[in-house]
This record gives sequence, structure tokens and C-alpha cells, in this order.
Amino acid sequence: MAWKERLRNLRAGAERRFPVVTELTERIVDSSLLDAGTRLAAQAFLAAVPLLFAVAAFAPASVRDQLRESLRSIFGLTGASDQQLQQVFDQSTAQGLRETTGAVGALIALVSATSFSRAMARVCERAWGLPKAGTRIAAWRWAVWLLALLLVVFLQAPIRDGFGAGAWLGLPLYFVVALGVWLWTQHLLLAKRVPWLPLLPGALLGAAASTALGVTARLYMPGALNRALAEYGSLGLVLTLLSWLIVVCAALTFAFTLGAVLAREPAIARRLGTDRIHRAGVAPDGGAGDT
Repeated sequence: MAWKERLRNLRAGAERRFPVVTELTERIVDSSLLDAGTRLAAQAFLAAVPLLFAVAAFAPASVRDQLRESLRSIFGLTGASDQQLQQVFDQSTAQGLRETTGAVGALIALVSATSFSRAMARVCERAWGLPKAGTRIAAWRWAVWLLALLLVVFLQAPIRDGFGAGAWLGLPLYFVVALGVWLWTQHLLLAKRVPWLPLLPGALLGAAASTALGVTARLYMPGALNRALAEYGSLGLVLTLLSWLIVVCAALTFAFTLGAVLAREPAIARRLGTDRIHRAGVAPDGGAGDT
């Protein structure tokens, strides 16, 4: 029919004029992105729980208090959910955890938590169509990234408060910190195979998503956590937190992938130097080159 032919011609013309739009659309509807985000969220949850108990068991009281305040700030905790968090970091709980876990258990928790780092590295590698980095090259990067991420979480309360200046400074400061974190994350976990500038679109998208979700979490999560805790107990708390992690990790997966697509758009690629990456061995379609 004539209208179908006209639509095909319009699509072909759009693909010729705006190839980046076509690739963006294909990546967005690609179900593997959502699967990757879900797997990343699962690894994040499995890493966070043992690390949280390890910190609660072995960290000094001042560190536990600061981490508690940061977690309270991230989720805007009030009521029953805040009491649950307080119980985790209570001194008597910490003593019991030390006796139950031991230093070896804490070390094992830290090592196993690098599975989250590996999952994040794979998200970045898939976004750029790169093969996995060798274990000898990547192993120390997994541990460094995880420890740096813990530090960022630890500092969330003062960052969001603008170090005492209030939310008017805290919100833009949070965005700037998120931008730096996601730019450095990609560069580190990709083992420096992609220069800094081509990673900037993904970092900007990731920072925007993190900031939007950070504001949303403070508005939505307190009520959701308290309702889940009242209706389903601890299981409801776990499911609500896991659902939030899936949203965050899916957003980051899409951000890094779309950022890599945008960085290959000819006009942007010339400014960011992405075309030099292609000549070095990454094909323009996102697959690995022949070199």
C-alpha cells in the first residue's frame, strides 16, 4: 500500500540523516539492557548486605554513625524503617556480629562483594562493545572501585546537605559528585581502553539519572518502606529495596549504553575523539574491531 511505502521511505530517510537515532532506538528496545540492569541490581544487593553488616560489626562508632546518617539521608528514613536501621548499627548488635562473623567472614564478604564490581564492568564493556579485560588487569580495579563507592555512600549525608549550606548547594553538589563518579567508574572498569572525553555523555546521563532518582527516593521510599515493613515484615523491606535497586541499576545501564551511542555520533565523535577509538580497534557499530 502507498502509505506503507511512504513510511518505509520516511524511516530510510531518517536512518540516513540521523543514524544515531536509529541506534538509540534499537538499544532502548533491546531487552538485554533491562536484563543486564536487573542482574546488576541483584549483584548490588548481594554485595551491600554483607558489607553493611561487616561495617556495622567492625567499624568504629563514629564511622557507624556517619554511615547510618548517610543511609538515612539517601532514603529519607523515618518511623519503623529508621528504627530497623538504628538496630543494625546498635553497639550491642555490633558486638554480636563480631562474635558471629569474625574477621575472616568480613574479609570473605569484601571479596565476594567484588561480584558487583565485575557486573558493573561488564555493563560498561557491553556499552562499548569491548571484550572482558584480563583478570590480572581488572582484579585490583574491582576492589578499588568498590572501596571508592563505599566512600561515596559514606559521604552522602554531608554531600546532600551541601556540607552544612543546605539543599540549594547539596543538589548541584550531588550532581557534580555523581558525574565524577560515573566518569571515573567507566574509565577505571574499562581498564583505560576508552579515553575520558568519549565517556562524558554516559557520565552526564548517569549523573542526571542518579540525581533524579536520589530526589525521588527521599519522597517515595520512606512511605514505601514503612508500608512494606508493616504489611510483610523484613521480607517486604528487602523486596522494596531490591525494586529500588533494579530501577537505579537499569537507569545506569541505559545511561552508559546510550552515552556510548551518542559518543559515536559523527558530530560529537569529532569533538570527543571517539573516531580515534575506532581506528584503535573498536568498530563504529559497537563491536570489537579486528586489531
